Amino acid sequence: MGLWHVFYADWQMECCGTPFLLRDEVSWPLLFQPADDLLGGGRHDRLTEIAGLVEDVPGDGGAVRVLRAESGLVVALHTYPVEVLAEEELGDVVPGDRLRLTGLLTAEFHGDPDLPETRGRVRAIQVLRQGSAETAPGSHPGEPGAGERSLRSVRECPKWFAEADKGVLVTLEVPGTDSGLSYAVLEARGLPYDGTTPDPEVTGLPPAAPADLLETLSTAPRPGGGAG
Repeated sequence: MGLWHVFYADWQMECCGTPFLLRDEVSWPLLFQPADDLLGGGRHDRLTEIAGLVEDVPGDGGAVRVLRAESGLVVALHTYPVEVLAEEELGDVVPGDRLRLTGLLTAEFHGDPDLPETRGRVRAIQVLRQGSAETAPGSHPGEPGAGERSLRSVRECPKWFAEADKGVLVTLEVPGTDSGLSYAVLEARGLPYDGTTPDPEVTGLPPAAPADLLETLSTAPRPGGGAG
């Protein structure tokens, strides 16, 4: 099984989300977002790198554009169907293109109802606290900035968040997928990967141990080298 970091925004949970616990099984629509488009940018830890083919999946409200990753993960590339998006939003990407992307996976509950859902087990929950950017011309007070971030491990996702808490970073264990984070966990545990042992990343660990270990791991290096 692959391990994936997913950002679940505070407003998504407070609006219509259902709190969850460590080890709960959940099913969420996942949206891929470039790192610089979320939380003021500048976050080079907890990123996801995926590669695969672009595909338009038919839905009741129109076709949803997704990336069917070679790792087995399927994520939406846009919040709404392609028929309602402007050309500049779609860009030059067309079905059949192969993309390699690095960014953030987010849980998206306010987009098209046909966004594909990903089912997985919650292995870690960390509340993301972030300071505000300095007010610049044309910006809004309290807009998230790129610095002053911290993560706090919890056993349950809160329903309501403090003003400085922007949501939770969740690590999902998704069946039928493979990820760089999974290999990082194996390496951290000093275990080989032979492809024959089910869930080798977490086998033999007490329930809280995966969350403790995942606090320290990222899926992509910082620019210039070094893990985030």
